[in-house]
Order: sequence, then structure tokens, then C-alpha cells
Amino acid sequence: MFFFIWTMIILFFIASFIGFVFPIIPSVLVLWAGFAVYYFGISRDELSIVFWIAMLLFTALMFLADFFANSYFVKKYGGSKWGEWTAVVAIIAGSFVIPPFGILVVPFIAVLLVELIILKNMKKAFFVAYATLIGFLSGTLAKLVIQLVMIGWFFTEALI
Repeated sequence: MFFFIWTMIILFFIASFIGFVFPIIPSVLVLWAGFAVYYFGISRDELSIVFWIAMLLFTALMFLADFFANSYFVKKYGGSKWGEWTAVVAIIAGSFVIPPFGILVVPFIAVLLVELIILKNMKKAFFVAYATLIGFLSGTLAKLVIQLVMIGWFFTEALI
């Protein structure tokens, strides 16, 4: 049973990384499912209160990483609120269209079209669409690093 539980934990952690390519998979919830399996299946005592508080803070940081990265780059290149919201919706839609490339292509095209309508300037609209792409990749990189820290901290507490 011990081996089965650890296999489940590791599979949850792997699945949490798949969420970076397919955003429909809620990475952070799957990660927390791995923590929960450990807590309820192996030990309720190994993971400290500091661990749980830190995981909550890291989880909040993961949610904010996407928002701030996207918002920062779109604003930097003169994008609109419509462009920001279009990018968010298009990332979700893009995960269903030519996965995994859809999460890059669909937001770029959608934001380009929205900003072209709003700005009526192809060059500016292109830069805003490009900024959306950079924002998404920056947010994803930040979430990846945070998630690796969370998993590393988990293994440190669980195994040492």
C-alpha cells in the first residue's frame, strides 16, 4: 500500500506539470491532491505548519504570477483591458485547439485581432499580441519555478 500511495503522489505531481501545457488541468489543485494523498495516506505529522502556510502563500503567488506577468507586458506595449481579458479566455480556448501549440497561437491571434479593432494600428496591435505571448511564457516560467520549489520542499519535509 505504501508503494501505491507514493506512486499516486508522484503521478499527481507529474500531472500538475502537464497543466502548463494543457491549462484546463488545474496544476495547483493537482499538486495539492498529491499533498493530500501524503497527509491522509502516509503521515499527518511529517509536514509542518510552516510547510502548509508556505504552500498557501506559494499557491497565491502562482495565481498572481499569471495575472501580473500578462498585465505587465500588455500594459508595457500599450494594450487594452480588452486585450488582457481576451488573452485569458484565448489561453483556455487554445488548450483545446491544436494542443499544446494552441495556448500560444490562439491568444496571439485573438489579441492581435482585438487590439487591431481597438487601436486600428497593425504595428501596435502586433506588439501587444507579442507582449501577451511573452507575458504568458513569463507567467508559466514563474509558476514552474514556484511549483518546483513547492515539490522540493514537500520531499524535503516528507523524506527527511
